[in-house]
Amino acid sequence: MSFQRVPGLVSIVVTVYNKLPYLADCLTSLLNQTYTNWELILVDDASTDGSYDYVMNWLNGNEPLLREGKGIYTLRLPRNIGYAGTITAGMFLAKGEFIAIQDADDLSHPERVAKQVRYLDQHPQIDLLGTNYEVFEDGQPDRKLPVYWLKYGDQIGKVYAEGGHCICHGTAMFRGKVFDQIGGHTRRIEGAEDYEFIVKAIKPGAKNVDNLREVLYYYRKHQKQRSRKYFGKSQQAHDYDA
Repeated sequence: MSFQRVPGLVSIVVTVYNKLPYLADCLTSLLNQTYTNWELILVDDASTDGSYDYVMNWLNGNEPLLREGKGIYTLRLPRNIGYAGTITAGMFLAKGEFIAIQDADDLSHPERVAKQVRYLDQHPQIDLLGTNYEVFEDGQPDRKLPVYWLKYGDQIGKVYAEGGHCICHGTAMFRGKVFDQIGGHTRRIEGAEDYEFIVKAIKPGAKNVDNLREVLYYYRKHQKQRSRKYFGKSQQAHDYDA
């Protein structure tokens, strides 16, 4: 018997590894989504800073939400397996017609999920949809800066055909069937798992992916973020030039 996804349900997958200082902002931004048909799947990759305990306390403090029937699920991995394995574990638990990615140190606009679902409903040929986003330095949420590396429409295919990248992984929402068909993130390319996943999702001609031009996501820059480990300041300057 084949797996049947829940129509209209958005499974929001959040991976956590030592992100304690940022979890309150992240979770609150999801709690404030205007789209109400969602489930939250939070996978902790054996954090050592108390992140998992914080999440459990946060959930206990939001019992009214749980009583309203929200699906909020947590999984604590027994050992650290890295980003690719962690996010793929979360996607295996996702029941929704749509799967949305949310990084634990970032924030989503209250209308993010609603507008992405609306666009995907209106454009059945699109399988994966990113959004525009803004960047802010940790501790300076009111000083958000635009980015200029994203592309839209037919331009996306040209960029990926040349080995480039123009969809912000943290903003992505995709149809659950994409995961069912291609699987999750590779563990063979540490540091480029997000790029590889999007490339796998793109069909010939790249007519099945797009970005919304509206800013619906906020990327936090801080010293401990994962991208600095692999790409350093040069990548930061390329991606977030403002």
